[in-house]
Amino acid sequence: MGCTSVPEVGIPQRLQSTIAELHSLQENLSSGEVSPQLLSDFRAALNRVRNAAWAVQQSAIAGIYEQGAEDLKSFLAAERVRAAYQACRSLQNDLNCEDIEFKKGQLVEMHGLIAELKEQLKNKL
Repeated sequence: MGCTSVPEVGIPQRLQSTIAELHSLQENLSSGEVSPQLLSDFRAALNRVRNAAWAVQQSAIAGIYEQGAEDLKSFLAAERVRAAYQACRSLQNDLNCEDIEFKKGQLVEMHGLIAELKEQLKNKL
């Protein structure tokens, strides 16, 4: 018994389908109860897709997309650096606000990650 292959749907069709699904989800989201963790995971996934779509769009406009996968990877990495820089600046401002309470565990995890990242960055500079 052989495997039956499902024809792949092209990216434009998948994007149109996803847009329609997101519109439907948007209408239903406020009326239903969803766990905060699930919403957080969903928002993070949407943000990653949004950033990737933006970077691919920008690279296509700049002609990088046609230059190859390595250039596209570099462009996406540069976008992540830009986004991380902005997030770090926002976090820095939040840390200076006395009316914002942070969970110690999250700050410990962030501190550890930043220490590792600092070492990796030192090796790249």
